[in-house]
Amino acid sequence: VGDKHGEGGAYGNLGNAYHSLGDFKKAIEYHNLHLKIAKEVGDKHGEGRAYGNLGIAYDSLGDFKKAKEYHNLDLKIAKEVGDKHGEGNAYGNLGNAYHSLSDSKKAIEYHNLNLKIAKEVGDKHGEGRAYGNLGNAYHFLGDFKKAIEYHNLHLEIAKEIGDKHGEGDKSLEAIAYCSLGRVSELQGRLPKAVEHYQASISLFNSLRVLLKSKDEWKVNFRNQHQMAYTGLWRVLVEQGNVDEALFVAEKGRAQALTDLMESSFRGGTSHHKREDEDCAVLKNVPSNTVFQAVDEANVNLWVVSEGKQVQLRQSKLKGFVSENSGSSQSFESFMLGVYTQLGVRSNVRCENRSLDALREGRSKVDEKTKEANPQPHFQQDGCLSSLYDIVMKPVADLIQGDELLIIPDGSLWIAPYAALKDGNSKYLCESFTIRVVPSLASLRLIADCPDDYHKSSDALLVGDPWVSEVTNSDGEKVLEQLPCAKEEVEMIGEILNITPITGRKATKREVLKRLSSVSLVHFAAHGCPETGEIALTPDLDRISTVPTEKEDYILTIRDVLNVQLRAKLVVLSCCHSGRGEIKAEGVVGIARAFMGAGARSVVVSLWAIDDEATLEFMKCFYQHLAEGKSTSKSLNLAMKSLRESDEFHDIKYWAPFMLIGDDLTFDLMAKERENLNRKSNK
Repeated sequence: VGDKHGEGGAYGNLGNAYHSLGDFKKAIEYHNLHLKIAKEVGDKHGEGRAYGNLGIAYDSLGDFKKAKEYHNLDLKIAKEVGDKHGEGNAYGNLGNAYHSLSDSKKAIEYHNLNLKIAKEVGDKHGEGRAYGNLGNAYHFLGDFKKAIEYHNLHLEIAKEIGDKHGEGDKSLEAIAYCSLGRVSELQGRLPKAVEHYQASISLFNSLRVLLKSKDEWKVNFRNQHQMAYTGLWRVLVEQGNVDEALFVAEKGRAQALTDLMESSFRGGTSHHKREDEDCAVLKNVPSNTVFQAVDEANVNLWVVSEGKQVQLRQSKLKGFVSENSGSSQSFESFMLGVYTQLGVRSNVRCENRSLDALREGRSKVDEKTKEANPQPHFQQDGCLSSLYDIVMKPVADLIQGDELLIIPDGSLWIAPYAALKDGNSKYLCESFTIRVVPSLASLRLIADCPDDYHKSSDALLVGDPWVSEVTNSDGEKVLEQLPCAKEEVEMIGEILNITPITGRKATKREVLKRLSSVSLVHFAAHGCPETGEIALTPDLDRISTVPTEKEDYILTIRDVLNVQLRAKLVVLSCCHSGRGEIKAEGVVGIARAFMGAGARSVVVSLWAIDDEATLEFMKCFYQHLAEGKSTSKSLNLAMKSLRESDEFHDIKYWAPFMLIGDDLTFDLMAKERENLNRKSNK
């Protein structure tokens, strides 16, 4: 209808919605669209709101200086147009920016201005937020008495608002309880801290139920409310409640993925309430299971095995400085140092199998975020040994046998466990077969799945779909053909005696038709690490000369869920398939997508390697798999083969491959034998 004002407002509302769900980059995209239209139509109120929302989004991304710039622009406009409500919000947002920049006194000054205006205009939401922000500022200054005073005022208003407006406003109350929990913890009042953290978690979980089947929303919602779970298990550890702390850490782990897996394996129905599963979740846990939980620089390592006492060991990232002290070396930056040492961030001779060219609006935000968060300089020698000392050495005496199961946390999801070196300079994969799982609950779901749920034979090999006609919004061709991917699946097909589908035959329709009837799936194609999307051949029967709808050729996780994936193993030879966005949920990416869709296990790569190395690795892996060896054993033997070769002995060639989920053997020739028997009987 040509309502530009309404269009701008809608963009702003979409930005706020994405921000509430933790997708700050998407929020920035929409707030910029709102800002553009507001300027075009001369909507000063809208322009101010857009500036304020952009400031909040950049603050959430850690670009505090950029956030301050936008909040000052918002404040300027609010004063110009006499918008007292907007002026108060701008003061509060500026207070948060100064708090993030460690200037707590300036932050308190602005939060008091926000509080004054909120009271004047009767803005209860604003008043509550101001109290909460003042509590945070005094907490930072070490004035815990004053911090508790303000957090209690915040809680009082949050309860009042929640009572009036229902469950949707309970998040303010949950945040207030979490803040009170943290201050009580720092005061040494641990029972009170437990009480507050539990109240916060209970409220967050009641809100989470409202998200129903919206996986992406659940992931981002969980990411925003990690502090309550972390705080609770941290206090329980301090109290000596080792088992209970593990159960809390586990309950907060991979919640959205567990929902997806329950839906896939159990048809959406849970046989037992999760709150009653504390002890049951340890049932049938394999020996040598190491559960990780990270809190700033501290790593907690629970060693779990059925019939044995749970044992906790702890370690610390050296050189870490907490956020409140200024600069910090996070586990994410530490892992970047490990990758740098391995040389895996440099250019390699391989095809670009990512979908980045189709993801418009991503690069600019990413570039700005990188500028705002410069990476630290690393002393690179010994990163692998240091990582071993952090995640394995403390529990080495508790590990028996030759199998290792790891439940990683945060950035430790992208650790190259196979390449970690012990005190004798021996790689971890030389001592153990290694696999990872997202949580104990997901491990149990896999173990409890009926034997006949997953297919026992046949394979689907997809390589080098015909994507030359795929274009972006400007009509430019953006995806290149992948001849090495074609060679890869043809080589695997020869080993398994199965004809792969490649080129024009690899349509989305054909892949979906076959996906639910095979035991093994191998994709060598363009993929998106974050969303799990894979580019296939556009529908050959389409009317237009170029594919115009992504639904026509992009395989999404929703597509896979709808056809009920029954594969025991999915091998993802697309992009850096083990990578993705690191959130409280874990690594949110393509591997998680297939686990959620029903795959029993997934093999991924943490970084790109040379095409020739990939071919050699896959050849060795599938030869051992076809011989009846387990997935983990086949991976280890393939790594060993490359490690002992002249050309690919370097760690960067053999160490990126990782098994997620179950460890299985395959009878890939069963269907062929069945056909031969039929022919002989005839």
